[in-house]
Amino acid sequence: MKTLIGEIVTIPSYRAMGLKWEGPYGDVPKLKEVILRMGKRVNELRFVKNPETQLGLSYHLRPDGFVHYSVFEVDDQQEIPPGMIEVNVPEMTYLIVKHPKGKDIGVTYTEIYQWFKGCDYQPLKENGVEYFDDLPIKHERYPVDRDLEDPHFEILIPIVLKS
Repeated sequence: MKTLIGEIVTIPSYRAMGLKWEGPYGDVPKLKEVILRMGKRVNELRFVKNPETQLGLSYHLRPDGFVHYSVFEVDDQQEIPPGMIEVNVPEMTYLIVKHPKGKDIGVTYTEIYQWFKGCDYQPLKENGVEYFDDLPIKHERYPVDRDLEDPHFEILIPIVLKS
């Protein structure tokens, strides 16, 4: 379903593998190193489904930062390479917003925050989990050939209908 800001899509569950980073906002430059390292290690995943799309799965579980998984989607037969972790993402409905090259990322996220104020949806919060951000779960899809200084990518926010 199209919206003024993006599209609402249900994505089936999937399995992914890659590297985990957890830290405060001040350590985000270290996260960028993890993302680059994972991009170089994709060839270790023999059963990668889409080697051209790197995923960033962020969960705001810390008051001073977040947990991030830099991963690629893989088939069931993929074994976990040394130093990597496995993430199983359940089926969810997402608001998908395209962030274009040349636009400030903060502006794109501000537009997403504003969209939630006037719609029938709210960001998903898992029961029993404490989050520390108005957008508690943020998934992003990056083309591996993106410009790291001025990236274009898709933002996926898990959503549910407001109660």
